Amino acid sequence: MAALRRINQEDLRNHNLSVVLDTLLQSRVPLSRADLAKTTGLTKATMSLLGSILLDNRVVVERDPSVQNTYGRPSTPLAIAPGTWAGVGLQINTDGYGYIVLDLTGRTVAQEWVSENLNGTSPRDAFDRLDALVGPTERQITSMGYHIVGTGLALPGLVTDDQRLLSAPNLDWGMVDLQEFAMTERLRVVAGNEANMAALAQIPGYATCRGGGHDPEGDEASLETNGSFLYVSTDVGIGGAMVRDGRVVTGDHGFSGEIGHVSVSLDGPVCRCGRVGCLEAYAGRRAMVEAAGIADRDDAARAGAAIELYERWRKGDDAAVRTIARAVEALASAIASTLNLMDAQTVVLGGFWQQFGDELADRLTRMVASQILAGDELDVRVLMPLVRERPALRGAAEVGLRRFIDNPLGYIAGE
Repeated sequence: MAALRRINQEDLRNHNLSVVLDTLLQSRVPLSRADLAKTTGLTKATMSLLGSILLDNRVVVERDPSVQNTYGRPSTPLAIAPGTWAGVGLQINTDGYGYIVLDLTGRTVAQEWVSENLNGTSPRDAFDRLDALVGPTERQITSMGYHIVGTGLALPGLVTDDQRLLSAPNLDWGMVDLQEFAMTERLRVVAGNEANMAALAQIPGYATCRGGGHDPEGDEASLETNGSFLYVSTDVGIGGAMVRDGRVVTGDHGFSGEIGHVSVSLDGPVCRCGRVGCLEAYAGRRAMVEAAGIADRDDAARAGAAIELYERWRKGDDAAVRTIARAVEALASAIASTLNLMDAQTVVLGGFWQQFGDELADRLTRMVASQILAGDELDVRVLMPLVRERPALRGAAEVGLRRFIDNPLGYIAGE
């Protein structure tokens, strides 16, 4: 039996600081030290010490005192401070590459995206271009007094826990050691599947203030900070992520959630992964564009081709209407099967499908509910995402910020 690791005073303080940060991030309003002590179960003396540490290191700021009753002393709320601590999000996708820099409030410090068809581009070339893009901004925000605490990288493929990209079929990449690139070491990059990153961006308070960066039209109350849901992302391919208790379930090797490669027909079309009848072969962006006769091969992967598909569907074009109808049926089938496996009742539908809006969400809700076990008992919901603009990029930045939240003393002690 392995020896149990002792927890020293610094470990305990680090844990408590992390708990306080999580509580502030997930709250809809600033909280006083007394409120934080009550919510976290910490003593007032401990909370006073932790509050001082966070204030001194510009992690929180004090808001104007408020009187909660006639006889009480004014309480001074604490809120997450803007500036100082930043996370970088990077993404390489079939349609381009880019970065975003977020602080703990969710404020966008800097961002840039280069739209470019990367099909046929080597991993080395793609990483060199991304490095050249983000390098100047990295130096600029550092000169402004920000501390980069971590970086996430969203990729359209299978990424192992030891930072290897096993396969990215839509980029024609395979077996890429991500640690061989200078940028990944310099920025302490943590790479992951783009759908997993996009799912993290939907979780209120995951690594930025609750509501920070969320689409103002989204219904934030529909997702709980520690809730469970299935996230489905439709791009050239289809990705998915299973969220349980506010965390992405990655599986033993980091590959869980690949709903795009759930087979919905044993005699269906051949998928790019080599299997038959995958959801991606019916509802992936490239597959739908080809099925509607709009474009084929590399041209079918262009974002403009997907826009044309949507416009033709909206105008009632027969081929587009048939293609979308078949894709929705396949989508409902795969979602229902996945919900039966993971025992969840909420689905967040992102990517290409989000432009169809609530009408599609309501239709899919009915279709999915009719196909799952205990459908009459569960409140099945298909929702549009809270974060709609490049959610994988934003989620990658939150992965970087999460490193600070989980280990604040590892950064504060170096100040």
